[in-house]
Amino acid sequence: MSRKKCLQPTLQLQQNNVTLFDNKHKDNKLKVKLEDLYEIKPLTINQQKFFKLYDHASLILLHGVAGTGKTYIALYKALQQVLSKDNKYQNVIIVRSAVPSRDIGHLPGDVQEKAEIYEKPYQDICDSLFTRKDAYQRLQEQKNVRFMITSYIRGITIDNSIIIVDECQNMTDMELNSIITRVGDRSKIIFCGDFRQTDLYKKLDQSGLKKFMLIADMMPSARTIEFDHEDIVRSKLVKEYIVARNVFEDMYEVA
Repeated sequence: MSRKKCLQPTLQLQQNNVTLFDNKHKDNKLKVKLEDLYEIKPLTINQQKFFKLYDHASLILLHGVAGTGKTYIALYKALQQVLSKDNKYQNVIIVRSAVPSRDIGHLPGDVQEKAEIYEKPYQDICDSLFTRKDAYQRLQEQKNVRFMITSYIRGITIDNSIIIVDECQNMTDMELNSIITRVGDRSKIIFCGDFRQTDLYKKLDQSGLKKFMLIADMMPSARTIEFDHEDIVRSKLVKEYIVARNVFEDMYEVA
């Protein structure tokens, strides 16, 4: 047998190993890591309260006016923990209700295409939280992030996860009940919302957030942080508007 033929299997094996190494190196380079996440500091007293409370409660409700960064800090802390090496959670699950269409079936396309319109805020948050602009997509591919609509949450158990329930003022009592009863072993859940911002006004389709907050107050494991106009960080104009609106509603007793 010629030397060339004898070397062919060895050369092929070496080439295969190089290909595997290159692919592994490429995958590792594409993977979103903790070091890709910017370090975020709390900007207000109530944001600071959340940072301190985060590791000590299995149910946290961040309630209050718009522009206070509730969803932003919730997603930041959740991703920070999931990407940590000593992490006990497998992923972050973001849950939203299909409002204003109310039923995701009204939108064209398959489930993924329908959900995209509601995912955009979280893509934008990830764009600002990470040093790279493909973070949200990569986190989904890595199964570190999963997005769900309340229409599809019944009948499942969510273990080993950090669940962020966003815009929860747009969920009915039954939707909130369905979500909280999905929480399984080694999971924690964060609710973000403000009952004053609900889009549900129909008699048989009303927000269940007020009732849920009263129930949560009876739970030893639950903690609530109330955000007010002093916590608004979005812009000076938003803060000015919220303050003026609150004054108006107090004067004329409207909501």
